Amino acid sequence: MMPRPNVVVFLADDLGYGDLEIYGNAALRTPHLNRLAGEGVRLNQHYSGSPLCAPARASLLTGRYNHRTGAISVESNRGLDRIALHEATIADVFKQAGYATGMVGKWHNGLHDMRYHPNNRGFDEFCGFLNGGMGYWDWVIERNSQPQHSDGTYLTEVFTDEAVQFIERHTHDPFFLYVAYNAPHNPLQAPADEVQPLLENDSINPAVATLYAMIQRMDSGIGRILDTLAARGLDDNTIILFTSDNGPWLGNDRLDGEVMSMARFNGPFRGMKQDVLEGGIRVPALLRWRDGLPANMEYHDMVHFTDWLPTLMAACGISTLPDLPLDGLNQLATLQGETGVVPAQRFWQYNRYDPVGQCNAAMRDGDWKLYWPRIPEAMVKLASDNEDYHQNMHRPHLLEPVANPPVARTLSEPGAPQLYNINDDPYEANDLSAQQPDRLNRMKTTLENWFETVEKERASLHLL
Repeated sequence: MMPRPNVVVFLADDLGYGDLEIYGNAALRTPHLNRLAGEGVRLNQHYSGSPLCAPARASLLTGRYNHRTGAISVESNRGLDRIALHEATIADVFKQAGYATGMVGKWHNGLHDMRYHPNNRGFDEFCGFLNGGMGYWDWVIERNSQPQHSDGTYLTEVFTDEAVQFIERHTHDPFFLYVAYNAPHNPLQAPADEVQPLLENDSINPAVATLYAMIQRMDSGIGRILDTLAARGLDDNTIILFTSDNGPWLGNDRLDGEVMSMARFNGPFRGMKQDVLEGGIRVPALLRWRDGLPANMEYHDMVHFTDWLPTLMAACGISTLPDLPLDGLNQLATLQGETGVVPAQRFWQYNRYDPVGQCNAAMRDGDWKLYWPRIPEAMVKLASDNEDYHQNMHRPHLLEPVANPPVARTLSEPGAPQLYNINDDPYEANDLSAQQPDRLNRMKTTLENWFETVEKERASLHLL
């Protein structure tokens, strides 16, 4: 009898569709991710659950739309990143099925309260940080609740080392390993000798060169982990998934105190991190399982973050579903080239603080996409909510009360909804709402009903 597959999920942070060599970026080199693509399945229509970090991760971890879980934004001091305690995570599911479960890297789904800690959300082992960001040279992380301060090692290497050691400890156990690198999320920091060759490219500025060096270092780490699996005889029956939490940040950022643009290649897509335009939610995905999937295959149907929990469960023969109904569907059969169910409809919505249904919202129905533009005032983060984030980059995890008082703001009226055919127009340049009024109205109603349903569920939660 074949042993149950192991699972390794790699999650990059703010890495866009165009930040990999295999998607047409000629400015950097990602040979190990290229190898994954050649040895597995490349998903060309793969979507995050949200255009922002914590909500996206909640969707991936639970198989449910992030609104249902309570994780609607990133402000840990308000508890808006937390996954409700009655939700089962993918680690809970695999642990219950007898897998050793480990997490390495960035959590950002509950801070300041041990009930929301990874070790209490299904992960037997955890090495990483709970904050939304961390420095790469001057860092403070924890191993199973015990703080560890920087020894000068580049943080991406620390996480790679931890992942390798987890695999070595559990060579003879079925395991589920979640490797959530914080690269290439800011701060923009990378070894100088790796940045320097990228600066020879006149088409990118020093900030983008540094970000590409961060991606290349992560790619090297992934290569070490793949090599460890091979050395232990585990690579044929280990499912590898690589993806990113959301699209890239293409606005301004700081490098050594200087403000620079992060504008760069992002494939044929408009928008960026925080947008429910394609550039904010359509993210790379590579899937390799030598014993169970074809090699060097491109997959063109829609796959959403919520699909991974039921799909990985099916691949590993786990039949006991979480108590709460999943929004995702098992897509294993179609990924294996067989006939299966491919969901036609998907939904997204994101703004700061209280969700606004006609702000930065979208739905797909087959090739068609309805898009409600941003309401500018609803996207603004209070400066006071950044203080906790910056403090937590320099201090060990601490327990403290959080509060989410109402945010006083006056919102502009929503803009008009837009309609696109994504198959014909992936850049979302040609609004067809005037030509397709009946379709527009049907999709508006469907999106409104979805939003009302998930918000009603969120309103019943007690996260503080």
